[in-house]
Formats: sequence, C-alpha cells, structure tokens
Amino acid sequence: MIAQSTPKKQIISLDNYRKLEEISEFKHEYHDGVIIPMTGGTINHNRIIRNLIYLLVNANKNKTYEAFSSDLRVWIPEYKRGVYPDVIVILGDAIFNENRQDEIINPCLICEVLSPSTSSYDRGDKFLYYRSIPYLKEYVLIDQSNYFIEHYTKTENEQWLLQEYHNKEDVIKFNSINVEVKISEIYENISIRKDQ
Repeated sequence: MIAQSTPKKQIISLDNYRKLEEISEFKHEYHDGVIIPMTGGTINHNRIIRNLIYLLVNANKNKTYEAFSSDLRVWIPEYKRGVYPDVIVILGDAIFNENRQDEIINPCLICEVLSPSTSSYDRGDKFLYYRSIPYLKEYVLIDQSNYFIEHYTKTENEQWLLQEYHNKEDVIKFNSINVEVKISEIYENISIRKDQ
C-alpha cells in the first residue's frame, strides 16, 4: 500500500497576508503564517449578528463604546492570530495594531455565533487565544438554533466565570459596557429547533 503524503501548509508572512486581504473578495484569518478561508453563515447566524449589533447600538446612549460586526479584524499578538469575531465591542477609542485601520487589539467584549463546524474551536483554542487579550472582559457564545448562550466574564483575579442562559425570558448583562439585553431579542426571527 502506498502512503499518501499530506500536503504541507503554505506559510505566508504577515505583511503578505495583509496585502492579500486588502484586495481579496473573501475574508481569511491569519494563524501564525497559515491563511484560513472564512466560510459563509446560515440565515440564523446572520440574523443573530444583526440583532445583537442593533441591540448594542441602540443601548449605547452615552456613546461610550462601539459595536462592530465580523468585518473588523482582531489581532492577537501572543498567538500571532488575525481573526474576525462575529461581534466585537470596543470601550472608548479603538487601538489599532501597527496603526492599521483594519486591525484592532482592544475588544472588551467578543461574541461568536456557534456553528456545528466551529463550536469546538470557539469553545476551545479560540477562547484560549482570546483570553490572552488584556482588554477582553467578556466572551459570549450563542447557539444559533436553540435558546442557549454561554457568557464568560473575567474577574478581577483573572479568572473566567461562566453563566448559561437557556430561557428566552432571561436577561443577559454585559458588565463591561453596562448593558442588559433580553435573550428573546437576540433570538428575534430565529428558527428554533423543536426537538429540544
């Protein structure tokens, strides 16, 4: 039997990645020299992102923070990662990595909408990478087909506490920006699986 060799991943410099990303029609994440193409999301995935951005923008009466969707890249220096979270919130002014207008380093809140293909990564390695961001205070994982949200909050002792939400009548409080949001509003117009 002839063994098949696994193709080697092409390593690309960060500068070349950034140049390619500026002209690319599609987004790619940068993982320490490896480029990972971003896939599209379902209608539920996109509705949750839209709903959350809308809720955060409307709750921001004093203009103390800014919410962004997945078009703004977050740079994670410790792990040499450039990623596109589904929703990020910046408290105060954006801090740009190397003065780039497309890459920030100071999200205080990151939200990811879970997909079957990414949920393990979002809960595991990606959360490990995110925890290295000094500005990050909250990490939120949102199931796209059930009322289920995992809300991680960083304590003063650098520990992460988990609060789960299973009921659409619950209210989640984003402590880093002092905003409360009803779970039912995050899931507005979402098709919920009936087998749960």
